[in-house]
Amino acid sequence: MMNDTTVTEFILQGFSDELEMRIMSAVLVLFIYLFALLGNASVIAAVTRDSHLHTSMYFFLKNLSFLDMCYPSVTVPKVLASSLAGSNVNSFWEWMAELFLFVTLCALECFLLTSMACNRCLAIHRPLLYGIMSRKLCYELVVAAWLSGVLYDIFHTINTFSLPFCGPNIINYFFCDSSPIMRLSCRDACAIEEVRFVVVGCVILGVCALTILPYVLIIANVMQIHSAGGCQKAFSTCSSHLVWVILFYIAGSFAYLTPTAQYSPTEEGPSSHPA
Repeated sequence: MMNDTTVTEFILQGFSDELEMRIMSAVLVLFIYLFALLGNASVIAAVTRDSHLHTSMYFFLKNLSFLDMCYPSVTVPKVLASSLAGSNVNSFWEWMAELFLFVTLCALECFLLTSMACNRCLAIHRPLLYGIMSRKLCYELVVAAWLSGVLYDIFHTINTFSLPFCGPNIINYFFCDSSPIMRLSCRDACAIEEVRFVVVGCVILGVCALTILPYVLIIANVMQIHSAGGCQKAFSTCSSHLVWVILFYIAGSFAYLTPTAQYSPTEEGPSSHPA
């Protein structure tokens, strides 16, 4: 029978109960994490040292690389600890702080990708107006992205932690996220889940549309270029960014546009709320 005692700490079980699997998972995650840190640090160093790269496009790229170093660092160290130890105890406030930082940084990346797309669209679609993209405006766009990410995450965190949570407090998951903890709610979370689904859906789809639209304009503009070299140059400046945008939003949609009631970190895990 479900224990209805309100809990103040949560235990993450990590990837597996088997020690060998935990060690293999930790090594793999550590390798990917260090590779990501090294790659993004190299981009930041190159852009900082080369004066020819002190343009708005590389300014946004440097901020994106810094961001891609930050938000894995919020979760990966604790993932490694839980993988090696077999469990990871988190207090209510630790879980809230980690979730707040993680969602803020993820939301910030959405808004920063939109700024980068608009910057590329202005450079290719309206090159005569590209002069307005001053360093001051670039800083303002980055600050606006940070503020938007924080404001969105304030809603997300309050929406998640407005519920009371009951035991058992053992979660078969590997980092502090909203979906697994909402399944521990003592009462029906359908209304809160619906609000979260609508808001997250509107934000992700809205920002995604604002990011994809500039590339539609870019492609339409490039198709009018008769020079093969001009087409190749135009596509080379934005193709890698477009691929990253598509992968980022596909992964985010699968992860956060799935109702919590259908969410289960393992195939055999229960997905019902306590009565």
